Amino acid sequence: MKAKCVRFHKFGEPQHVLQVEDRNVQSPGTGEVLVRMIARPINPSDLIPIKGAYSHRIGLPTIPGYEGVGIVEEVGPSVSKSLIGTRVLPLRGEGTWQEFVKTSAELAVPIPDFINNATAAQLYINPITAWLTCTEVLGLQPGDDVLVNACGSSIGRIFAQLSAVLRFRLIAVTRSEAYTEDLIRLGASHVINTSNTSLYPAVMEITHGRGVKAAIDSIGGSAGIDAAYCVRPNGSLLSIGLLSGIPINWSKIIENTQVNVRMFHLRHWNEQASAQIWQATFRRVIELIHNKQLKLMAPSLQFDLSDVTKAVQAAESHENTGKILLTSKMYTEG
Repeated sequence: MKAKCVRFHKFGEPQHVLQVEDRNVQSPGTGEVLVRMIARPINPSDLIPIKGAYSHRIGLPTIPGYEGVGIVEEVGPSVSKSLIGTRVLPLRGEGTWQEFVKTSAELAVPIPDFINNATAAQLYINPITAWLTCTEVLGLQPGDDVLVNACGSSIGRIFAQLSAVLRFRLIAVTRSEAYTEDLIRLGASHVINTSNTSLYPAVMEITHGRGVKAAIDSIGGSAGIDAAYCVRPNGSLLSIGLLSGIPINWSKIIENTQVNVRMFHLRHWNEQASAQIWQATFRRVIELIHNKQLKLMAPSLQFDLSDVTKAVQAAESHENTGKILLTSKMYTEG
């Protein structure tokens, strides 16, 4: 069987190097499932590798896409046929920007009926990263002061909601007043708009001169440095992204600030998490959604998989108004 996929054969700007191609779909092997994809979001973490940031560990040609939702079409030997027709997240297998994805059955995450396709497609990168950083990596406790930059983003809004769940005090950092009301409503204690307010004095005033216990940086560059200087001595700066594309000399920051700098990469957690822990972590996030303690942003636009060039152009130019989805013809909101 042949099906559509998106591939890149060289690194470069996504709108220039991504190609829609046909590929042969192989039947699932032992312990695997074949999933017919419904929808996949476009994340910065999908686009950055296409540009060549991690070229040392990416073999070409390759199919991008780390998350998405689909329906089990076929199961391999040793896998229960009862899975056929169920909705799952086919993660940690092949790239999701294709019509069919193979993955390990024990890693396929079942999606309950109360979660729609648009939400299900986004359940991995941002929610799992936010949950793990708050609970496992930083071990945040009620009353802890935590600074998060780029907080108008999809993951920033998740951190705001988790601050209400875990009862830490979130200082949300943005570059626009447009996000303030929403972030306060979602759970943030304070919002600092750095387009009109200096970050360090504002944080020192909020924390009575102590600084924050932890800062979570998604940006790098000058914004990451500014966040580090807001952390109290022996506190933690956790880097989870590099939206600016500008790396930081963290050893120099450690020397100047006495801050513990750590990096979080979801793929490293994946490598050491058992299938049981993997599934349990998703069940916890799904429980938060069921209890209405967590709500993901609705997608702002959707494009058919074959229109990937237009989709990535939209993803790189739009504001934080929701993810761009790459969908298949069967896509529905429900």
